[in-house]
Amino acid sequence: MTSNEIDTGRLPRHIAIIMDGNGRWAKRHGLPRVAGHEAGARSVRAAVEACREIGIEALSLYAFSTENWRRSKREVEALFRLLGKYIALELDNIHKEDIRVTIMGRREGLSKRVLGDLTHCEELTARNKSMVLNVAINYGGRAEIADAAKAIAAEVQAGRLALSDIDEACVAKHLYVADLPDPDLLIRTSGELRLSNFMLWQVSYAEIVVTRVLWPDFRKRHLHRAIAEFQSRRRRFGGR
Repeated sequence: MTSNEIDTGRLPRHIAIIMDGNGRWAKRHGLPRVAGHEAGARSVRAAVEACREIGIEALSLYAFSTENWRRSKREVEALFRLLGKYIALELDNIHKEDIRVTIMGRREGLSKRVLGDLTHCEELTARNKSMVLNVAINYGGRAEIADAAKAIAAEVQAGRLALSDIDEACVAKHLYVADLPDPDLLIRTSGELRLSNFMLWQVSYAEIVVTRVLWPDFRKRHLHRAIAEFQSRRRRFGGR
C-alpha cells in the first residue's frame, strides 16, 4: 500500500508504536539479539520518514521501558550504545526535516552520557514545528501516572492547587509530555496483544492495530496499512 491509497484528509494526529520483535527477528535469522536491535533502528527511520511525508503531527516510539532494566547488562548497554549511534547518524537529518524531538520517561538512572545525548536532541530541535518525534526511554505508564500524582500532591501541599482543581485535565497537564495530543492510533508489531505499560492514560480511546510483522521488517507500507485500518473504523469515544 502507498500513501496515495489513504485519505490524507482523515489522518491520525498522533501515532504511537510499540516496537516489538527485535529478539525474535534475530533468532529467526540466526543472529545475536543486538543484531535485531540494530535492524530495528532502520525501521525507526522508515517510520519517521513515512509520518513526516504524509503530515502526521506526532509519532511516539516505545524505545526502552522501565521493565527493560531486567534484561542482561550486556543487552542494556548495547541498546544505549545503539541509541547514541542513532542520534549521531540521524539527528542532523531530523533537524533539517523540522522535526522536534521530545523524550518521555524518568531521567533518573540514565548515565550522564545518555542524558547529555537526549538533552542535546531536545535543545537542538526545540523550535522545530513540522512534526514531533516523541521517544519513550526509561518509561512506564504506571510510573508516569504515579509521578503525575506526586507532582499534583506537591502543588496541593504548597497551596498552589486546590483539591477541587484536580480533574482529568489537571492530571493530563502533569504527564511527561503534556503538550502532545493523545494518540489516535496505537500500532504494535510482532502480533502480541498487550499494551506493555505504554501510555496507559493517553491511549484510552486510541484505535489499536496489531500486525504480525516483526519490528525490523516494518516499513512505510506497513504504516500505511495501519493508517488505512484506522480510517476504516468508526470512532465512538464511548458513544453510540
